Amino acid sequence: MQMKNASLNFLKTEIEKQCFETINDNEILRQSFPHMKWLFDFRMMILKSNYLNLISEIFWEKYHNHKPFQIGGLEMAAIPLVSAILMKFHEHGRELNGFIIRKSRKKTGLLKMIEGEITHEPIILIDDLINSGSSILRQIDVLDQLNRRVDEIFVILRFRDKEHYSFLQEKNIVLYSLFELDDFTDTLFISNLKESIENNQGIQNPFESNPVWYFQGKSPNYFFVFPKSAPIVCGNKVFFGTDDGTFFALGTDRGDIQWTYKILFGSQGKFIFSTPAVYKDLVIFGSYDGNLYALDQNTGKRRWVFMEADWIGSSPCVAEDIKMVFIGLEYGLFKKQGGVSGINVETGEKIWEFRSEKLTHGSPAYSKKFGVVGCGSNDSYFYLLDAKTGKLLWKFETGGEIKYAPCFSDEYGVVVVLGFGEVVYVLDTKTGDIVSKYTMGFGGYSTPLIVGDKVVCSSFDKCVHCFDLLTGTPIWKYDTGARIFATPIMVDNKIYVGSNNARLYQMDPSTGTVTGIFHTRERIVNKIAYDPTTQRYFIPTFANEIFALKLKK
Repeated sequence: MQMKNASLNFLKTEIEKQCFETINDNEILRQSFPHMKWLFDFRMMILKSNYLNLISEIFWEKYHNHKPFQIGGLEMAAIPLVSAILMKFHEHGRELNGFIIRKSRKKTGLLKMIEGEITHEPIILIDDLINSGSSILRQIDVLDQLNRRVDEIFVILRFRDKEHYSFLQEKNIVLYSLFELDDFTDTLFISNLKESIENNQGIQNPFESNPVWYFQGKSPNYFFVFPKSAPIVCGNKVFFGTDDGTFFALGTDRGDIQWTYKILFGSQGKFIFSTPAVYKDLVIFGSYDGNLYALDQNTGKRRWVFMEADWIGSSPCVAEDIKMVFIGLEYGLFKKQGGVSGINVETGEKIWEFRSEKLTHGSPAYSKKFGVVGCGSNDSYFYLLDAKTGKLLWKFETGGEIKYAPCFSDEYGVVVVLGFGEVVYVLDTKTGDIVSKYTMGFGGYSTPLIVGDKVVCSSFDKCVHCFDLLTGTPIWKYDTGARIFATPIMVDNKIYVGSNNARLYQMDPSTGTVTGIFHTRERIVNKIAYDPTTQRYFIPTFANEIFALKLKK
């Protein structure tokens, strides 16, 4: 024990010297994180052999008589820590299994989420520190989905009193830390954090713990990390397409397959990225075989097919009042690579087409009040067209390619356009004049959500933004810590939006306060669907998964 105390005292002194950074001493901190006063950079310690050996020796002293277990952790801090502990146990003649969890699934090679082999032994997760607990909870959720049990957490430094980590206590997981902030009060003048935790993953899952049902399509393609075919609900069915070219109709009650329709070929590994639309008894979607399909909702039999494009990544938009469907199209031509077509929704007959120089992956949106269709293109232009004739009414150049659908507000007479440029534009529907604009850190790959006189949109800058529709004045911003491709939706006065960190956020639309978080193993890149009849939420991931969930009562 005396040796351990001496080791801990030495380690504490070295942490103060090596790892503690203040905003006053560090220019990068001052510019990048002006709201922070200090941080601990443990990379300065765990990448040096003497300190790493000391930490692993302390771990050995605590756990060498422990029942059989394995260790793992999240890249990057866990990599040297896990490696050193494995070598320490080997040095003492005891073999130990270890693994590393990736922050996101590898995009090349074997596409692994977890490196190494996970056995059925209890798990001790290793990390350098724990603050909100978000990274720890992410690891626990990944392992839960693999039916692997986490028994303990071992960290060098804990930022808060143990009571703040109630989500660990609820799972009967022991949290052990070598130090807490209170241990550094006399030397660094800091103490355990007491304020509410921003991005607190101790925020409860708003849904019932067990999904009503779960479904995954075959052969998910992990190379494509951007929006795919999102689910939609119509009647008692959920419709969506998957990476292997299968279009599914699942029962909303049990997730059982009602019927399937198979696309025979795609392009460069892409098959169905189009989110379907419905019209009466039809379900309509595009495919990278260049076809727009209309299938019978009840049987899955093809009613018509439009075959003029080379590829379709766009999602259809239906105007029921004029019995038309609009779709963005892509062509393998030099000067006419994209366009939008207006098609008779009942027969599949083309009524008009509008062509543009670049590919049109963007999806159209329809305004019934103004009788217009709006669609963006890879040429960075947003086009507004007469819905019945396809005549160009006006166009507006944005700061980057436009990959998704705009959003109309007929009440305010505006259309909100989000593309790869940093600026979100609110344009007058009649004239194309700028009504307001809002600047984000990066652009986006989603459709803005209009909530009354506010706009909510997601961005590559990892934030969900909210601003005033008519003035562009910022209202709130929430940082999820990961890029966001998913389109936000509103259900019962709550916003739901997924992120690339595999979390679905439930948010208050007025303040941006997170009121609930649901964790999955894979990224959530599409908007979710909601069935008001059954009050079920359908959460998709980019791995062709669907979780059917109900809110807690």
